[in-house]
Amino acid sequence: MDHYVDIQVRPDPEFVANHLMSALYAKLHRALAAQASPAIGVSFPGVGGQALHLGTCLRLHGAAAALSGLLASDWLTGMRDHVTLSLPGRVPDTAQHRTVRRVQVKSSPERLRRRLMRRHNLSEQEARLRIPDDIACFTQLPFLQLRSTSTGQNFRLFIEHGPTQPNAVEGAFNAYGLSLEGTIPWF
Repeated sequence: MDHYVDIQVRPDPEFVANHLMSALYAKLHRALAAQASPAIGVSFPGVGGQALHLGTCLRLHGAAAALSGLLASDWLTGMRDHVTLSLPGRVPDTAQHRTVRRVQVKSSPERLRRRLMRRHNLSEQEARLRIPDDIACFTQLPFLQLRSTSTGQNFRLFIEHGPTQPNAVEGAFNAYGLSLEGTIPWF
């Protein structure tokens, strides 16, 4: 992960920046999923503060060849009017490192009960006993609103930027450009 590309979402009077960032990320996810083993990580340099959003910059991290190959494909079709791309740049030597990972929140006991009933052929009362209302978890993490291509359902992809650390850690990145253990450069 020695190179990076910044994709900046432009201000648009018709679309909120969060919606554009979600659309951009959905396109990136489809492009990374089409690759056999994605070697590209993502980060959001504008994350932070009180707001529950990831900012207006999506940073791609990877080897120069991997980034160039992705940028040469047509994955940005339909988004080019809404974004500005930087040229691939070399990661500064002074960069820190951090993980960027997905956090799945069990915020709907009702949905969990329906799933339990469907999978184990339980009654609603039995499911309610196994999954009480007070197990609901909530988070203040920023998120992207995405639509599953397999089920067609909307979902929130909560993203956590881990603490900075001085050394890089190798790890596999998934089709969302996220990793549980692998770090990306942070600068």
